[in-house]
Amino acid sequence: MFAEERQMEISLILEKTGSIKVNELSDHFKVSEATVRRDLQEMESKKLLKRTHGGAVKSQITNFEPTFMEKREEKNNEKLLIANHAAKLIKNGDTIILDSGTTTLEIARNITAENITVITNSIDIAVELSDKSNIELILTGGSLRINTRAMVGHICEEMLKNFRVDKAFIGANGISLTEGITTPNLVEAQSKKAMINSASKPIIVADSSKIDNVCFSVICPISEVYSIITSGDISKEIIDAYSYQGVQIEVSQRRWHFYGYYGNIKSSYG
Repeated sequence: MFAEERQMEISLILEKTGSIKVNELSDHFKVSEATVRRDLQEMESKKLLKRTHGGAVKSQITNFEPTFMEKREEKNNEKLLIANHAAKLIKNGDTIILDSGTTTLEIARNITAENITVITNSIDIAVELSDKSNIELILTGGSLRINTRAMVGHICEEMLKNFRVDKAFIGANGISLTEGITTPNLVEAQSKKAMINSASKPIIVADSSKIDNVCFSVICPISEVYSIITSGDISKEIIDAYSYQGVQIEVSQRRWHFYGYYGNIKSSYG
């Protein structure tokens, strides 16, 4: 059987099952696992599937977007770990952007730095920080998206062009080495892009389920991101792959923080 025939059959199998393992395909086609891996690699390059550890899953690009209230109930422990980690990166005197989102709202609640300036498009973050005397608060303005409670659109983007900040903390629904940082909504993607363009250090804050996800609207290529703060089980291979592209992954865990660098992983007790 030619490679093209195998790959066509693999596509049909994935349409029915959604996922497949390398050893199962090897048995099915009576070929080596190395041959199967080459097939999967070629199919992934054509965006026909997404490889996983030991197999592959059906390629899915989604424009589904949970509401702010729905996201508030998801992965609360991971959000708190990420937020606590991110808040410690904010130093006295910093200028920062906080994107609208449930994780960034937790960052706002955990800020201990003083004499900082916070720019946000989140009405919830604005309320959270409105009584903090040591924080200068700037709300972007724009059109309110009820689904995410974010101020977005032309007014928001134009205002952000007037600022240059030290750090921006941006939420995302998809993080991919090949497809970049993505989110379901085009208008929201443009506002996030404007935030990234205004920051010396754009930092993505998202739990590990967002890694290898791809959504409808591209915010930016992975090369435009300074670092990613996440939590959960992240392999050394993934950390190294992102570090090779110049993006540092910081994985926040309950008792340990792992800081990934290309070819080297350091840990510090937290």
